Amino acid sequence: VAHLGAILFLLILSLTIGISGYMAFEHQSLIDAFQNSAMLLGGMGQVTNPVSEDGKLFAGFYALYAGMVFILASVLIITPIAHRVFHKLQWDTSL
Repeated sequence: VAHLGAILFLLILSLTIGISGYMAFEHQSLIDAFQNSAMLLGGMGQVTNPVSEDGKLFAGFYALYAGMVFILASVLIITPIAHRVFHKLQWDTSL
C-alpha cells in the first residue's frame, strides 16, 4: 500500500509538472497539456509536436524525465511482489 501511495504521489507530481510546462512553453489548453503529459508518462509518446524552441527543450527533458518515472513506478510495483516470491521460495536476497 505504501508503494502504491508513493507511485500515486509521483504520478500526480509528474502530471502537474508536465501540464504546467506544456501550458507555459507551448501555450496548450489544460486538456491538451494533460493529454501530452499523460501519454508521455504512460510510455506512449506525445500527441502533438512542439512548435517553439522552449517547447521543444521542455518536451525533450520531460520525455527523459517521464521515461525515468515509468521505470521507477515499474520497480516500485515489482519490488514488493518479488520480495514476497523470494521469501516464499526461501531464496536468500541479501548480498
